[in-house]
Amino acid sequence: MTPTLVREHLAHAGSAPPRVNPRKRARDWSEIQERMLLPLHETVHERLEVGPGTRLLGLSCGSGLALLLAAAKGAAVTGVDSRPEHLALARARLDPDGPLDARLVQADSPADAADDDTPPYTLVTAYETVGALDDSDDDLGDTLAAALPLAARGAAVVLAGWGPPERCATSTVLRVAAKLAEPLRGARTWRPARRDDLEEVARRAGLRPDGSGRVACPFGYADTDSAVRGLVSTGLFDAAVAATDRKQVGKELAESLHPYRRPDGTVWMPNVFRYLIARVP
Repeated sequence: MTPTLVREHLAHAGSAPPRVNPRKRARDWSEIQERMLLPLHETVHERLEVGPGTRLLGLSCGSGLALLLAAAKGAAVTGVDSRPEHLALARARLDPDGPLDARLVQADSPADAADDDTPPYTLVTAYETVGALDDSDDDLGDTLAAALPLAARGAAVVLAGWGPPERCATSTVLRVAAKLAEPLRGARTWRPARRDDLEEVARRAGLRPDGSGRVACPFGYADTDSAVRGLVSTGLFDAAVAATDRKQVGKELAESLHPYRRPDGTVWMPNVFRYLIARVP
């Protein structure tokens, strides 16, 4: 999800604001949920040979795990995000004054983080999950449009999204979010991935597809409480929380997790994520 992998707000006019604690949500994301996408990040970095000479721009970088992995390989990384709570955790990880070549910027648009002295980026990542919320791909398209002038010609742009619903056990759990959010008309809710979601976003941004792949990203949690906290931290349950309340969402989410509980109390949900590599013309 993000993972986000995903938006942390309801961006529909007239929608009730999500009743969540932004600082707690950011901490849950960083400590529980973000690592679920580690196989995705590692696969993309290996395929694109991320390392010294790579200049990476991470859009909606969250608490910075993907940036940390790239910086540890020698890449120069810049992360942009509008959420101060997430960026505070990313700064603690990356330490802009430390040995890693890392820069973090709080901004609504990547264009706000650019200056005349910034060399072109050779890699742009958008790990905010394409197709996770109704109409959210339009927002991502706008973000990409603002980022592409900062990238070198031929630079890689990586988009990520859920795999086929039948390959993602978490899909059955996320349907709870959509069901609970029904009373909140017009709210953005989760929807199953479509086959060409990534290609559609790339096409609208004027990008040239240049390969894709699938990665197993199982969601594993120490217990049901950790699973609930981690899943809520993605933002995919914001509309459900706004339509009902945090307690009701937690209760129904916990019930939907029963089929994935193991005898030792851990929760395990196999998932497949898809990524698309596109090129800046």
